[in-house]
Amino acid sequence: MTNFYDKYYVDRHQTDSLKWDGVTERFGSEGLLPLWVADMDFKIPEEVQNKMIERINHGVFGYSVVPDSYYQAVKSWQKNQHNVEVEKDWLRFTTGVVNSLHYLIQCFTKEQEAVMIFSPVYYPFYNVVNDNKRKLVTSDLVINKGRYEINYEEMEEKIKKENVKALIFCSPHNPVGRVWTVEELNIVSDICHKYDVLLISDEIHQDFVAKGHTFTSYLGVEGVDFDKLIVVNAASKSFNLASLLHSHIFIPSTDLRASYDEFIKTIINNPTSLMGVIATQTSYEYGKQWLSELNMTIDGNFKLMKTRLNELLPEVIVYEKQGTYLSWIDLSAYITQDKMKEVMQEKAKIAIDYGEWFGKNTGTFIRINLATHPKNIELAVTGLEKALKN
Repeated sequence: MTNFYDKYYVDRHQTDSLKWDGVTERFGSEGLLPLWVADMDFKIPEEVQNKMIERINHGVFGYSVVPDSYYQAVKSWQKNQHNVEVEKDWLRFTTGVVNSLHYLIQCFTKEQEAVMIFSPVYYPFYNVVNDNKRKLVTSDLVINKGRYEINYEEMEEKIKKENVKALIFCSPHNPVGRVWTVEELNIVSDICHKYDVLLISDEIHQDFVAKGHTFTSYLGVEGVDFDKLIVVNAASKSFNLASLLHSHIFIPSTDLRASYDEFIKTIINNPTSLMGVIATQTSYEYGKQWLSELNMTIDGNFKLMKTRLNELLPEVIVYEKQGTYLSWIDLSAYITQDKMKEVMQEKAKIAIDYGEWFGKNTGTFIRINLATHPKNIELAVTGLEKALKN
């Protein structure tokens, strides 16, 4: 049997890849192995590529509409993969999930109003709040028996004190890898409901869940207040389509939809990308097996990395990866924050996302992208061993 990575892995050098060709500019060092930004080194499913080629051969790229079959593909994917019923009327489009977050914060909050995020978290969340001149309120996740959890007391206290208007929630959580339980989701939504906080759930990593865990979309949580809920997601993470600039906003509330539609008409008039629509629909129609093999490859890479690190650097803490294709690792037993850049780039020769990008008290952490060939994971572990043992 051909391994998924043997079939789909590609050398991305000199393809204008941000991850590979942009690494020197981003990190200021030559010759680094890029395991940073969250995109994958794998080709998309063959059916998706063929459908895009078919459209290219057609040769006309004028204005286009989103067909009914697209909505059916989205509805079927959400139902079959995540047991969620979504309605066509709920769906709005933008060019990316981060752009969606900017629009939603602009639409539903005012300048200087408070917006909460849980830290450590995907660093563009900070930019979404700060760049829109909202007041940033962070509630720090706590580590309990080796697992990140939400500090509900602090969350509620800060919501009350700062008069928080919106919470941007990450589910599954990037970078700590948590797949939140229904109980956890309920407590968060109950607190938001109690204080009339708009809950915006970023579920772009929904299709990456390790064995033994189940992802639950907020759209499928029984009793959640749909009048104060918006969910954003995309196929871009699941199927490596980021540069096709196409993503979803699900707004179940009629009133929230009306407010959003009134706001967005002055911001974007053509929110869909033809190739993004084609690639997303075809991925949802034909990509289930590809995604299953991809998840097995990612889980294999995680197991490989964790096993090797346990052998070579036994005091490294590798947090359980319940979701995403990213690994969250604490190197504090071997290194101090002020040495991180020197050791990672000059000695280990790897480009990773530094923990300090995601929040405070994570300066000795790194986030490693596992969506690559196992040989790159081996190289990274070998580099880390040499660098940290010296």
